[in-house]
Amino acid sequence: MKKKIVVIGFVGTQLDAGKAAARWERWRPSVAITQHPDIVVDRFELLYSGRFGQLAHSVAADIGTVSPETKVVLRDVPMDDPWDFEQVYSALYDFAQSYRFDTENEEYWIHITTGTHVVQICLFLMTEAFYFPGRLLQTSPPRRQGPGEPGTQVLIDLDLSKYDRIAQRFSREQEAGVAFLKSGIATRNPRFNAMIDEIERVAVRSKAPMLLMGPTGAGKSFLARRVYELKKARHQIDGRFVEINCATLHGDGAGSTLFGHIKGSFTGASADRPGLLRAAHKGLLFLDEIGELGLDEQAMLLKAVEEKRFLPVGGDNEVQSDFQLIAGTNRDLAREVAAGRFREDLFARINLWTYELPGLVDRPEDIEPNIDYLLTQVGVEQGQIARFNKEARERYMRYAASPQAAWSGNFRDLSASVTRMATLAEAGRINDEVVEGELARLQRQWRHQEETAEFDLESVLSSEAVAGLDLFDALQLRSVIQVCRASKSMSDAGRKLYAVSRDAKAKPNDADRLKKYLARFQLDWETISR
Repeated sequence: MKKKIVVIGFVGTQLDAGKAAARWERWRPSVAITQHPDIVVDRFELLYSGRFGQLAHSVAADIGTVSPETKVVLRDVPMDDPWDFEQVYSALYDFAQSYRFDTENEEYWIHITTGTHVVQICLFLMTEAFYFPGRLLQTSPPRRQGPGEPGTQVLIDLDLSKYDRIAQRFSREQEAGVAFLKSGIATRNPRFNAMIDEIERVAVRSKAPMLLMGPTGAGKSFLARRVYELKKARHQIDGRFVEINCATLHGDGAGSTLFGHIKGSFTGASADRPGLLRAAHKGLLFLDEIGELGLDEQAMLLKAVEEKRFLPVGGDNEVQSDFQLIAGTNRDLAREVAAGRFREDLFARINLWTYELPGLVDRPEDIEPNIDYLLTQVGVEQGQIARFNKEARERYMRYAASPQAAWSGNFRDLSASVTRMATLAEAGRINDEVVEGELARLQRQWRHQEETAEFDLESVLSSEAVAGLDLFDALQLRSVIQVCRASKSMSDAGRKLYAVSRDAKAKPNDADRLKKYLARFQLDWETISR
């Protein structure tokens, strides 16, 4: 079905003006848009401010005369000075945020011929930034003036680089998008900030799948939801945010949960079920831990992503769902493909925009701004803002950024820690006593996790070699390998393992010390870090 055409534009206080019969001898751009015989404008959102309401009503009446099929909706967009950039931008921003765009059924043309130059610039900027999900419309008068001459009109894409002021404002919009993705947290890690900058650009320009990699608790789910909210604010997405952790899907229920099923397709299927993919129609589907999906479900998902259609479990007729996919994983999917546990074709399809979210231990400079953010969030929930005293804050930060802080749960650990301290703070003050108690709690928690995290040495050594190890050597080697597998490089692992003794060396070479230790057991970094 062809979409209805909706024009959005300001009444021209000079160009659209005119009285009596003589007005029909002049070219008036807003009226002329509806005079083209081969174009039917279904609705004209005619914007005006305050004192130009009478002119707007007059123009609306004339549009009704030449194009009875066009519905004119008058919109008062209040602004005291249409030449004031901030006023105009704010007024148009408020209008765009409150307007109910229906991009599935309507095509929007943003008219930039009328209005002040500032109005035109702002309309341009907001269309390029997707606050107005449409195309720019420019109209021109006919060479010879005369009754019924509509002139020319063209849908255009202007070069943003020609307009420095617009480019600056657009840059601010991009910065606002980046800040939104980070929830306003002033993160300091250069790698993370560069990654978020690119994700913002991709989010507003692309509908392709996105893959978020990183350890549990690194913020994959949180970031996926923020991407959804950013796209929804830019009118690029209309449906729901649908999230599922694929590790919770098992057996026959996995296909039913994702793709739906037909009544009677299996025991217990007493009614049709639409499934999560259809629930995400016109929205965003976040599949966390996608590496846990079975191979059959992976094949069905690939078809759904590529063709926007799939078969429900037990169904003979395909159904459709146009969703955007963001996948999350803490696994190395390339290795999973090599091991035959993940489909190569699906990996190729979702590997277009891949981002690895660093864990908290790799972003120690971001711990402090995240603590401030979390304290504010907890304060809103508890009705009282808690703050550190100076000594307590320094004590907590020294430990939080030290190699002894495992942060195995990443931001989940940090959030829980801040919540506990804020709750125990008397009169909203987190003092030394609260901090000392919290650090002891974290140390017990991580020590228990290390003790209970069993590692099988036979995965890297032969059973004969393991049997020949003293208990002391076996326990030590197991701990060393666990640190290595939680580190991004041999140097990183060496710094953690030799954090104290390295200070006594003039030229510490942590990687070399670790390499020599592993060589005692005929092991190397490539073997143990897999």
